[in-house]
Amino acid sequence: MKPNITVSTLDIERLEALLDTDHNQALLEELERAKVVEPEEIPSDVVTMRSQVRFEIENPPQQLCMTLAYPKDMAELPDGISILTPIGTALLGLKVGDSIDWPRPDGQLTTLRILEVTYQPERAGEIFR
Repeated sequence: MKPNITVSTLDIERLEALLDTDHNQALLEELERAKVVEPEEIPSDVVTMRSQVRFEIENPPQQLCMTLAYPKDMAELPDGISILTPIGTALLGLKVGDSIDWPRPDGQLTTLRILEVTYQPERAGEIFR
């Protein structure tokens, strides 16, 4: 069972526009089950677009700190992970403490768990319209 996710109206609007050009079924399924709220209502511990998040992957065991990004922003973010990757899609909308089973590039399932949202644009008052 997948955990509940929360996505801002601004992020969902931009992601739906992205889906018009990139048919990503996994991302579409995540957005369909999301609770959508105004950017100002996003809890501070939720992963949103352009959030820097520290998370762990169970198999192989590792901790990572990356910024969830739109494909167009990847060149400017040395720690960026695209929303269109399996792990990027898995991160969206999760909150600290949540975990989700998600396929690795080789097709094997692994568990991803959110440890900390070290930066979130909404929490920082940087809502990009």
